[in-house]
Amino acid sequence: MSEPESCADAPLPPELRFAAHEPDSFAPCNSTTGTASPEHIEVSGSIGNAGTDRVTVAPSTDCDTRVCADNTALPSGASSTVAPASERDLRFMALAQAAAEEARAAGEVPVGAVLVRGDEVIARGFNHPIGGHDPSAHAEMVALRHAAQIVANYRLPGCELYVTLEPCLMCAGAIMHARIARVVFGARDPKTGACGSVVDAFANPQLNHHTTVMGGVREDECAAALKSFFAERRRASREARAAAKAEAQPHPEAEPHPDAIVQSHSDPT
Repeated sequence: MSEPESCADAPLPPELRFAAHEPDSFAPCNSTTGTASPEHIEVSGSIGNAGTDRVTVAPSTDCDTRVCADNTALPSGASSTVAPASERDLRFMALAQAAAEEARAAGEVPVGAVLVRGDEVIARGFNHPIGGHDPSAHAEMVALRHAAQIVANYRLPGCELYVTLEPCLMCAGAIMHARIARVVFGARDPKTGACGSVVDAFANPQLNHHTTVMGGVREDECAAALKSFFAERRRASREARAAAKAEAQPHPEAEPHPDAIVQSHSDPT
């Protein structure tokens, strides 16, 4: 994610800028819900920047991540696929969405991530580069760092990362270094997405680690959260500019009346 290059309005004032651009659009995917039966999840405690709460989810059958939902051919070389999301994927993505709302509450771009091993969430993270004064504090990076501390290993083989927005190149590199087995993301990022939208970091056969990538899980919901955030920012920016303009204009009562000026010039005394 990067600071916005432009928008329909004039540039935002410094206090309203944010460390992520607004994608031009989020194309909905043709995802469908799996047939696994729902299981109850209980989440306790605060998520924070990187929560330590562990959540167990009953196992369910994973979908085939190599078949598109509409049975169309995948783009040549693309690592990201769109397939029917299993109940398990939907539930873990819901937890990532909850983490994203923590980012929104902190005034950050609402992106959240959870890192899963088996059926247990071992780490969570949300986007907070502004508050953390850290350009690398994306949701994925926060979750990866905290998970590595928990397991006392910088390698996280067999783990899966669920994130509400397509990872960028920075996060993709960290994901590969951590040996994450599978990445599942929600909305696509047409400006910095590194899972096929802009570049496809995971499709390079020369790399020594290959991560399975699945996109479009709860995409409409994840995209709507981002769109509403940026819409609110634009509204706040317009209001701030309007207030500043009104403040700069002279008040009518402060100007002398024209009749008073004529009278003062004609009065010899």
